[in-house]
Amino acid sequence: MIEADKRLTRIGVFYDGNYFLHVSNYYNYEHARKARISIGGLHDFIRSKVAQEEGNDIRYCQIVDSHYFRGRLTISEASSPNKLLSDRLFDDVLMNEGVITHYLPLKTRGGKLEEKGIDVWLALEAFELALYKKYNVVVLIASDGDYVPLVRKLNTLGTRVMVLSWDFEYRTDAGKEMVTRTSQDLLEEVTYAVPMHEIIENRAKRNDPIINNIFVQEAPKYVDNKESDNKIRQSTIVSVKNGYGFIFARPDNLFFHYSDVVEGDFNELADGDSVEYTIGRNREGGEVARNVKKIRTQQTDNSGTNEYARTTYYEMKAKANPFGNGGSYASE
Repeated sequence: MIEADKRLTRIGVFYDGNYFLHVSNYYNYEHARKARISIGGLHDFIRSKVAQEEGNDIRYCQIVDSHYFRGRLTISEASSPNKLLSDRLFDDVLMNEGVITHYLPLKTRGGKLEEKGIDVWLALEAFELALYKKYNVVVLIASDGDYVPLVRKLNTLGTRVMVLSWDFEYRTDAGKEMVTRTSQDLLEEVTYAVPMHEIIENRAKRNDPIINNIFVQEAPKYVDNKESDNKIRQSTIVSVKNGYGFIFARPDNLFFHYSDVVEGDFNELADGDSVEYTIGRNREGGEVARNVKKIRTQQTDNSGTNEYARTTYYEMKAKANPFGNGGSYASE
């Protein structure tokens, strides 16, 4: 047990939320990928990268803490209902990924809303937590040279620092040139400087699942062809996502939409649940599950053995949906 603890690489991740949102917006609106950054996918990448740099097995590289810092509108200032909903949705994403949120109210200066004190708060929290929780590696998703003193302080603790940096530029519809660069001073101080823009654009890695899963995978488009054969089948859910899921079937798992759940709530479904369903067709003629109903009692076949026990849940997960992790995203 002691040897395993010595081998464990403890990772603390700290987000400058405004910077992260800026980067996510770039990939969603300006970049050819047209997708936001996935929190879960990014964490998987971080573990993989730390394992590589530290020369450790990825199983022993664990994110033990992740914190997100950002300025936020008060309820009275956020007049748009969509803005409040958007913030709440992203809060749910962070919560589901185990990210602790830290917000300060935005301040009005010269008629403009500005963040004040977020970088200081992030630095204080990162140093204090690194001191008490003994992180081996602190990962910063940040670009500001104001974090250089933090990096130097972390170095005195023997904590290595990794910075995920993005450099990019684009022109807005109004013709304004937008340029994002990470502070060179910051890059020179950290132990591991990771140029994310270069890694993402590297054509040799375009089929690397670790890289592709950094981005939210597009959910399959729901179609409204309600044709069904009415024959009731039974199987097990292999994956539940945001508003849709997949049921184990051969040769391919069956997609189902939340609106096709009957006699129950979609939110009650979980991976591994036994369900009844019928088969319908989408507009392209592909099979999808309809009338999905959770089986409340254990049902057996004629031999007295659960029909689906022959195929383990983990075997079914191995052929889970082709859309990857797709469970988290950054939102304005």
